[in-house]
Amino acid sequence: MAFARVGHSFYPGILVLFSTVLIISNITATKGVAFFGDTEFGAGPLQILPIITDGGFFLFPLAYILGDVLSEVYGFAATRRAVLFGFGAVALSALCFWITWSLPAADFYEHQESFEAVLGVVPRMLLAGLAGYLVGQLLNSYVLVWIKKRTKEKHLWARLIGSTVVGEFADTLIFCAIAAGAIGISTWTDFVNYVVVGFLWKTLVEIVIMPVTYQVIAYVKKHEPSYGVRLAE
Repeated sequence: MAFARVGHSFYPGILVLFSTVLIISNITATKGVAFFGDTEFGAGPLQILPIITDGGFFLFPLAYILGDVLSEVYGFAATRRAVLFGFGAVALSALCFWITWSLPAADFYEHQESFEAVLGVVPRMLLAGLAGYLVGQLLNSYVLVWIKKRTKEKHLWARLIGSTVVGEFADTLIFCAIAAGAIGISTWTDFVNYVVVGFLWKTLVEIVIMPVTYQVIAYVKKHEPSYGVRLAE
């Protein structure tokens, strides 16, 4: 089974982009977003419309796409390193935001409340985000590499979809289980709706942009000199 060495060309750049996406996603996620807010539509206990999400919805799936690229090209060990690096980057950024928010504001500074609203750290939400991200990304990578052991270079679509389904479900379930109380979810119906709709939305986004993932993976494989020269770890 072919992978590339992490010390060559693209890995450091993907690692930086991966961590950057996670930090930005955690900031943009502080804004609640509603699509089709004037329309109500449901299927059984599920509320389909309006679609309630956060401002990071368009960016966070990119983290999973980058995770797929890392897993497919560099293997599980290299991806695990990137996930832990990203985990540390998000935790450090949250700590810096909290310290900055806690510092006494100057008399001329009039935006303390706005700063807190956007960058203030809610411990339960931070824990939910980090736990969901860590478990989801590691499962995503593990499943992709596990399938690759059996399919080699064939059926990339199966690896991408299979890993996304497992990783996104675990991420969404863990995040919602920890964060539910903090965001006002108090019934099983609302909880199930939050998990299912969130999972389906994130998974659908990744499936829709799968052609882009294919192209990125193909490009990186083609331009990584070490790809295919060693066996899987």
